[in-house]
Amino acid sequence: MSNLKKLEQGRAEEAYKAALEGVKEKDYTSYVKKLPMLIKTNGLGAATIFYASNKPAHKLICSQILTWLKTDSPKMLADFSKASTPIDFAHELTKLESPQYRAITVEVLAYLNWLKRFSTGLKKD
Repeated sequence: MSNLKKLEQGRAEEAYKAALEGVKEKDYTSYVKKLPMLIKTNGLGAATIFYASNKPAHKLICSQILTWLKTDSPKMLADFSKASTPIDFAHELTKLESPQYRAITVEVLAYLNWLKRFSTGLKKD
């Protein structure tokens, strides 16, 4: 199996687990849907700080992103093992070189794509 396929399957698996946990929070799916545009408009660091300092569902989404970035697959992009909170994650982002920052942003957007799909499908009316 190719590394790209493994990475995509890992994203999907982790996003599914996160969505199962997240849909219990009020407005979780709505916030997951809004985050990619917030990242594209303001940047990953600013969006992370905004979500990390806001509502419980926002904080949960940030924590889930950080959990994904700490797994084996995306570790090749950057090491976030020192980041234990979303605020720490945002601080670690400031230390990255521009190409690394862009690669992490692309990875987070790919993860959010899966998270959006699963949370929408698992959402209870």
